[in-house]
Amino acid sequence: MMRAWILPMLFVLCGSAVATGPILRGSPGEAAAILLVFVLLAGVNSPLVFPRSIGALEAQRRSAVDGRPVVYWRSGCKYCLRLRFRLGRRAGRLHWVDIWRDPDGAAAVRAANDGNETVPTVVVAGRSHVNPDVEWVREQLSPSA
Repeated sequence: MMRAWILPMLFVLCGSAVATGPILRGSPGEAAAILLVFVLLAGVNSPLVFPRSIGALEAQRRSAVDGRPVVYWRSGCKYCLRLRFRLGRRAGRLHWVDIWRDPDGAAAVRAANDGNETVPTVVVAGRSHVNPDVEWVREQLSPSA
C-alpha cells in the first residue's frame, strides 16, 4: 500500500527542499508558489485521482455480472493518468485495480503481458488490451456494446 504513495511523497519532499532556497532569501511568496506546484504534482500522481480501487478477483466478478471493463493501473503511470483524465466522468463506470496494492492484479497483468507489468491494461470480455485508445474504451461503456 505504501508503494503507491512513494512518488507523491517524493514530490512533496523535493518541493519542500526546493522551496527552502527562496525562504532563506526572504521570498516566501516564491517559496509558496513552488511548493504549491509540487503539491499539485503529488496530488495528480497519487491514488486519490482514480476511482476507488478494488481487488482483481472482485473486479473480475463484477465485470462478469455487469460487462464493464476492468482497468489495471498503478500510480505514477502517465498513460494511466491520461486514460483516467480523458475518460472524465465515465471513469467511474470502470472497475479499477491498482496493481501495486493488489498482488492478484499484478499477476493478472503479468499473465496478459508476457511477464511485464505494463499498464494500463484493460480487460473486456476476458481479452486484454494494453494502453488502448480512449475512444475504444468509451465504446466499451456504451449501452449498445
